[in-house]
Amino acid sequence: MRKTSIYSVGQVNHYIKNLFAQDFLLGNLSVKGEVSNCKYHSSGHIYFTIKDATGAIACIMFAGHRKGLNFRMQEGDNVVVTGSIEVYERDGKYQLYAKQIELDGTGALYLKYEQLKKELEEMGMFAPEYKQALPAYAKTIGVVTAPTGAAVQDIQNIARRRNPGVKLILYPALVQGQGAAGSIVNGIHALEQLGVDVMIVGRGGGSIEDLWAFNEEIVARAVFECSVPIISAVGHETDFTIIDYVADLRAPTPSAAAELAVWKKQDALDDLCTLEKTMTTGMLRCVESERRRCRQLAERLRYLNPANQLNQKRQYVLEIENRLQAQMERALLQTRHRLERIAMQLDSGSPLKKLGKGYSLVKHESGATVNDFHDVRVGEQLTLHMLGGDVFARVEEKKERANTWEQNR
Repeated sequence: MRKTSIYSVGQVNHYIKNLFAQDFLLGNLSVKGEVSNCKYHSSGHIYFTIKDATGAIACIMFAGHRKGLNFRMQEGDNVVVTGSIEVYERDGKYQLYAKQIELDGTGALYLKYEQLKKELEEMGMFAPEYKQALPAYAKTIGVVTAPTGAAVQDIQNIARRRNPGVKLILYPALVQGQGAAGSIVNGIHALEQLGVDVMIVGRGGGSIEDLWAFNEEIVARAVFECSVPIISAVGHETDFTIIDYVADLRAPTPSAAAELAVWKKQDALDDLCTLEKTMTTGMLRCVESERRRCRQLAERLRYLNPANQLNQKRQYVLEIENRLQAQMERALLQTRHRLERIAMQLDSGSPLKKLGKGYSLVKHESGATVNDFHDVRVGEQLTLHMLGGDVFARVEEKKERANTWEQNR
């Protein structure tokens, strides 16, 4: 029996490592699978496993290669790992040394979606100040969508129900697959040239791959630069695409977009009736107000009329004249009473009255009144003025008497 050579474990592992190193395919290959057992080490290295239904491969990405990784791996992510398969001699295990990791399929699209969304947002294309207001009463509505399918049918049905007078102009665009983005852009430009009042751009629901045309940058820029207000209506209520952020208004579904774009005829008629009532009430209120003002002006005119002013002045003069006459009569009456009192006083003190009572007025020859007994001289000629005539007498004798008479006077 031939005796075989005996090798150490290290020699075998080293040999196998060299075999792997000499294999061109193993030196640079890409492997796709599902991430499991993913661990971010404190050193910066990432340890994980990729697997599929048939097997699993241990993987490691050293910290020096992580700068090319633009997302954080999680359990269940489908990825494509590019690198080399080498043997770890100490454990005798081979593993995939990753130099690049990309999300596979949906994950890659989602990453691209997030990157473009962030870029356009930083450029200000989502800013509210660039959003255009929808016209309240659009006459023509442009629709960019597939000519067949539930979306266009829903829009037509709702437009007929809300307002049959609104005109719909359809641009039959590709909304999925190769050339869809360019077709949507052409539709936006064509309807803008036609001068529609508002535009609906969208389609029914689907996967992220189905809706991807509405995530393309050229479509987002066409929506942003369009002078016509645009309503985005892509997919179902939970679906969001890039143009939903760029558009002037986002509708969760094409049906909702039609509700927003097509004004309801009955609501407009109700508004007109309300406005008519409001205007009628306002006009009646204004007419009544003007009537009151005219009455006030007529009253002021009547008051300020020269003839009325003359009548008022004439009435005022008559009142003054009556007051003056009444005052004069009162003054005359008061004066008459005062004169009567004075006359009575004068009459009571009249010399004739006294003379009628037996008194007489005695005067000297000089004509001066004799006021005192001592003023009379014996032999003096005196004149005695009496009631009915004067008496001339000569003083023969003077005899003084007691003052009892003067005291009793």
